[in-house]
Amino acid sequence: MLGIFQNSTIPALEQSLNFSERRHELLAGNLANLRVPGYRSRDLDVDGFQNALAESIRNAENPVQQNVTGPVTRDDLYAGPRSATEQVVYHDGSDVSLESQVTELNKNQHLHSLAITTMRSQFALLRAAITERA
Repeated sequence: MLGIFQNSTIPALEQSLNFSERRHELLAGNLANLRVPGYRSRDLDVDGFQNALAESIRNAENPVQQNVTGPVTRDDLYAGPRSATEQVVYHDGSDVSLESQVTELNKNQHLHSLAITTMRSQFALLRAAITERA
């Protein structure tokens, strides 16, 4: 990426967009497999992503090689018994709930929209600075 963007929010917004797009694919796949017996829902670790992004922003001035792994699916994180706050496993072995998946899709859409809106604003500011117009 060009050096002029390194001191802006654009790299973080780009990562947020990439994350939300990948998560949307997984959540849509969960909905597509809603009635498949034994299907286990997949999701990305939102808290883990946000923590990694915050850490990379904090370390932006101090670039050191970091050992950052990619997002982990929920099934990888919780290979053992699921906690009480997780979805119920139904009699056919699946755990996909229409309501929870639609809720997560909506939350993810809001994250994506916020990142797009903020990025548009950043580019509008850059355009104004380059053209010297307010």
